[in-house]
Amino acid sequence: MRIIRNTFLITLITINHLGSAAQGFPAKYARLFTLPNTYVAGPTSTTINIDGQANEPAWQDAAWTSEFRDIQGEHMPHPTYPTRIKMLWDANNLYIFAELEEEHIWAYYDKQDMIVYHENDFEVFIDPDGDTHNYYEFEVNAQNILFDLFLDKPYRNGGKPNIEWNAKGFESAVYVDGTLNNPTDTDKKWCIEMAIPFSSLSTDGNFIQPEAGDIWKINFSRVEWQTEIIDGKYTRKTNNDGELIPEDNWVWSPQGVINMHFPERWGLIQFSSEPPESTHASFELPEAELLARHLWHVFYAQRDYQHEHKTYCNDLATLGIQATGQENSTGFLLKMKASGKTYTATLTTNNNLMISIDQDGLLHLQTDK
Repeated sequence: MRIIRNTFLITLITINHLGSAAQGFPAKYARLFTLPNTYVAGPTSTTINIDGQANEPAWQDAAWTSEFRDIQGEHMPHPTYPTRIKMLWDANNLYIFAELEEEHIWAYYDKQDMIVYHENDFEVFIDPDGDTHNYYEFEVNAQNILFDLFLDKPYRNGGKPNIEWNAKGFESAVYVDGTLNNPTDTDKKWCIEMAIPFSSLSTDGNFIQPEAGDIWKINFSRVEWQTEIIDGKYTRKTNNDGELIPEDNWVWSPQGVINMHFPERWGLIQFSSEPPESTHASFELPEAELLARHLWHVFYAQRDYQHEHKTYCNDLATLGIQATGQENSTGFLLKMKASGKTYTATLTTNNNLMISIDQDGLLHLQTDK
């Protein structure tokens, strides 16, 4: 539920050399335009026993993701310990299996909805319709304690976490290759297996049932604290001023900013009808995903402008944004209307696609038939 040490003013995010994925966008926003990681989840026709060990044949055939990286991106040091995941699905559930290598496995929180990111944990973020609003977060520690919540919109836009929300039917199990909360030995890893019912991703009983070929926004985070042993117990380290040393945040698809609550930066999962493969599969990014980045350019620039001028801008050129452009072979036109406290930017393509964004970062896609 937290905002992690985020630089609220987007202009503070700068980098000079990022690769072709961010070309065409200003350097100060470049980390926010690297392409997301993707994963193709195959179906399982057999029952998955949630025991933390992923022994079923479908798991053996499923591909591992690439290893997690620092939340800020590839330019940061590689994480101390490897983390990777697999995914499967059936008509009822999304299945996730995570493997977290770790020399010292610890967790003391032992009650539902305790704030487990105050300890080392594993986190899942899901936005089924990809509009960056109304999304779900699941956090689990090595004692298999779940902290789940729903957000109507990101914190940056005034979102308020609904901690009372619970994912009905959610299952998880943790397997520890080592000994929990024992500082005298060296552990190997802990594994988490989850079943997230699609029907649980709802606040009013209505939910999105994925079909083969559908694509959802999803990301995963691992929180890792520096610790020391005090009176035989793992304790988070502090600096010379007595303040906690900030945690490391390792993720599947880098955010470009130390904040998981930029849903537009999450990775993508595609639900496939084909059996899981032992080799890593990927898919071509949807055209709308590439085009929407130009609206996010407007969003980031408007936030900076509003921070300085206390009002939103009504002119794309003033924001340094061109009104026309092209993504691959698709040409597009950008238009914007602002009225001080609100704005709407709309992108229209030459093949009848229309996408819009507003000051809250709500993304809306429609096809103009």
